[in-house]
Amino acid sequence: MDLDIVALSRLQFALTALYHFLFVPLTIGLAVVLAIMETVYVMTGRTVWRDMTKFWGVLFGINFAMGVATGIVMEFQFGMNWSYYSHYVGDVFGAPLAIEGLMAFFLEATFVGLFFFGWDKLSKVGHLAVTWAVAIGSNLSALWILIANGWMQNPVGAAFNPQTMRMEVTDFYAVLTNPVAQAKFVHTVSAGYTVASIFVLGVSAWYLLRGRHIELAKRSMTIAASFGLASALSVVVLGDESGYLSTEHQKMKLASIEAMWQTEPAPAAFTAFGFPDQKARETHYAIHIPAIMGLIGTRSLDTQILGIDDLVMHAELNIRVGISAYDALQKIRDPATDAAARKSASAIFEENGHAMGYALLLKRYVDDPRTATPEQIAQAALDTVPAVAPLYWSFRIMVALGMFFILLTGTFFVLSARRKLDAHPWLLRLAVFAIPLPWIAAECGWVVAELGRQPWVIEGVLPTAVAVSSLGASTVLATIVGFVLIYTVLIVIEMKLMLKAIRKGPDEHPAAPSSPAPFAPRRTAAV
Repeated sequence: MDLDIVALSRLQFALTALYHFLFVPLTIGLAVVLAIMETVYVMTGRTVWRDMTKFWGVLFGINFAMGVATGIVMEFQFGMNWSYYSHYVGDVFGAPLAIEGLMAFFLEATFVGLFFFGWDKLSKVGHLAVTWAVAIGSNLSALWILIANGWMQNPVGAAFNPQTMRMEVTDFYAVLTNPVAQAKFVHTVSAGYTVASIFVLGVSAWYLLRGRHIELAKRSMTIAASFGLASALSVVVLGDESGYLSTEHQKMKLASIEAMWQTEPAPAAFTAFGFPDQKARETHYAIHIPAIMGLIGTRSLDTQILGIDDLVMHAELNIRVGISAYDALQKIRDPATDAAARKSASAIFEENGHAMGYALLLKRYVDDPRTATPEQIAQAALDTVPAVAPLYWSFRIMVALGMFFILLTGTFFVLSARRKLDAHPWLLRLAVFAIPLPWIAAECGWVVAELGRQPWVIEGVLPTAVAVSSLGASTVLATIVGFVLIYTVLIVIEMKLMLKAIRKGPDEHPAAPSSPAPFAPRRTAAV
């Protein structure tokens, strides 16, 4: 197998996904922020909240358009660059993607138009319903995408059919309620809420430093600080749940994130700092915090977390079991196999078929896994260890930034409660400089989730190396260059449009006497 094609195809998908994920979190989070702001407008009738909703809605619209443009390409890549993957698991993976397009994206896209063009054509409550529909649609879109991605991390509710050579759904409800998918969904959308909150906080702080749009900026900061604090705390709590699930479903990912080379006595220590050396299989200058990793990973004091070396040994055993399953599969599919032999092979496959994916790891070295040497089996087992250093540092950068977001939003939440948002210019400048940080945290989270799954495209079922299409390296390289150039141009366009809209600021309208807002008690007039 041409490994260059595997590396290039992975690089292409990684780059397009990383580019796309620059837009997704802000869309998810800003949609909810808009809905909150317009809810306050409908309840109070104060036009400043309508101006806020319209202003942040412009920035949402720019980001939404770019997100759609970059996201469509990714789905085509499944067929172009990952054709065997599409054949092998398309019956399972395709269903959530189809539902996402038909239900969530169409809902979101339809109501986005009504949001922008329906201000003077819909009632206040009607337009508010539209805005909430946009927010719900964007979150539902994330749900179905993450159900598909969660199945890749923990393939439940499906089984391999030896006759069709495909994975087929056996329990769609299990796919929907996959605990890994649900944990990833709430963690990811909470991260999106945090991205939007820091964005709104930073832009509003810039207005306060410039002395522009003071009332709008202060109210926006109040929403961003309170919503952002709740979201940042949720990210930490829900991220802990993802870590706990990794102990059960993705042990190698957890051990690699921690650079835990050997199994430690329970409860395992957490490595706060160090320099992982994958070749030497040790972490230099490690600083350990006793028992913390055991509590995070197992929520107990007496359960071990297996180290990388022990997990490699388990992988080697699974490869040998998988070879027997692969051999049984070939006999089942061979027309020359008599009935008795086919029955015996079916029984062997039924017992060992769960490990056949491990046998496919040998496809990097031999066409027929049954002919692999002990050295090739040992090397394939070592291949189950992902790149440790990028995982180790991405996780720690993500966690450190998460703690910073809690501190930042908590500080502004307190200042908002005391009505002193503009009392400390240095804090406002810090909020401005913090604008890009949640994107860095989100991208690091994506690296942890996806790089930590390697060498699997479907955990324990289908290795990445056998999932690619039969394309020429020059073809893939050319598309990588094309995508990078086009996506970079799109990002530059987005940045220019966003900065232009921010510099221009909102179109503010003085409050005019009007009839009382629906549901509004009189004392809310001061809001």
